[in-house]
Amino acid sequence: MDQNDRRRPSSPFAISGGWLSLNDDDLLYQIESLGDEAHDKDDALVEVVRSERHFFIRQEAAKKIHNPDVLKAFAGDRHIGQILVRVMNRNSDVAYLERLRSESRHLEVRKAADAQLRHIAGTLKKI
Repeated sequence: MDQNDRRRPSSPFAISGGWLSLNDDDLLYQIESLGDEAHDKDDALVEVVRSERHFFIRQEAAKKIHNPDVLKAFAGDRHIGQILVRVMNRNSDVAYLERLRSESRHLEVRKAADAQLRHIAGTLKKI
């Protein structure tokens, strides 16, 4: 092992190329290893969501984003739109979900929005 290998950062967070320089398996591992306390990783996760990576990797990154409002910018993406509607569960989200259900060109997003609206309505009935 030469000196350069020993100096190389062991964490992908410290790699100058960032997460997108990782191969798919390593990137997915990093995403899945994030705990609930990783609020400071939203920017890196958004970069993954914005990337051209496989939709599954982008969805997994979207699931880990703590601020769901960030995902609204990706509502037109059929894969990320599905994740967005699943994290929306407040009364204030109802109008947005109804708009997504009526305006999205992706059947999967419309179905997910409809299911989430039914979930919210069921929750409200229990209160």
